[in-house]
Amino acid sequence: MIGNRKKRINARGSSGEDIAVKYLQTHGYRVLDRNFTTSVGEVDIFVTDESTLIAVEVKSRLSLEYGTPAEAVNYEKIKKISQVTSQYIKKFRLFGTPVRFDVVEVYIADKTVNHIKNAFDSYLRY
Repeated sequence: MIGNRKKRINARGSSGEDIAVKYLQTHGYRVLDRNFTTSVGEVDIFVTDESTLIAVEVKSRLSLEYGTPAEAVNYEKIKKISQVTSQYIKKFRLFGTPVRFDVVEVYIADKTVNHIKNAFDSYLRY
């Protein structure tokens, strides 16, 4: 399920993660954590839509010379995001909460954001 909903942004002076947070908040998501890090790795942003825990990977690009930002989310990255999300669930006792994995692409050159909901599935069970 790839959403092609792009939105114009003002990228000047902001990091990709800052832009993604503003975008998500504008679209009704509540930010729970940023840069949640464990010994396994990091999840850029955890948000909720009040019913689902959403792990968000942010990828920014100046151009498409090396592919789309989402294409940089490979198997190893998915594995780490899944494992860190599992640790987040355990730490905050969110057992039974539905989980979703999104990618937010930030295109710096044309100042747009593409939010890909359900970008990948996790092999872990929570």
